[in-house]
Amino acid sequence: MKKANFLILAILATILVVSCNQNKKQEVAAPVQTEEEVHESEGVLKLNNGDLWMANAETTEGIEKMTQLITNFTDTENMEAYRQLKSTLEAEFGTIISKCTMTGDAHDQLHNYLLPMKPLFKDLADEDLATRKVGLEKLTKHLSEYQAYFK
Repeated sequence: MKKANFLILAILATILVVSCNQNKKQEVAAPVQTEEEVHESEGVLKLNNGDLWMANAETTEGIEKMTQLITNFTDTENMEAYRQLKSTLEAEFGTIISKCTMTGDAHDQLHNYLLPMKPLFKDLADEDLATRKVGLEKLTKHLSEYQAYFK
């Protein structure tokens, strides 16, 4: 079971890296930043000069599907149900990554939004039911923040 979960995460990470590398080849060179500036800006989700970032339709649809999966999840006391939810959410996450056509800063901000979900997926498979519940709450909150950054 753990090997399968690791394999899924490894595949998702590979897709993410390949997708990012393909999109970066198409980008125009950005202004040079110091190493300190780069480190400070990595992983920080921010608006586009006060405006929302334009996301591709597939990304928005994927986030909506993930939100709906969680909304429809009612078997909160069943450990197996969490495992199934995790698997379905990770598959949708993989679809979002594989259909990523965004470039530039919008693309970078999308990844700043998506990457924090990975440890939350892991929480859905924890041995402790309480950890699974907290992970689900955190994932629900995170998904609800999508519309605050992307349109």
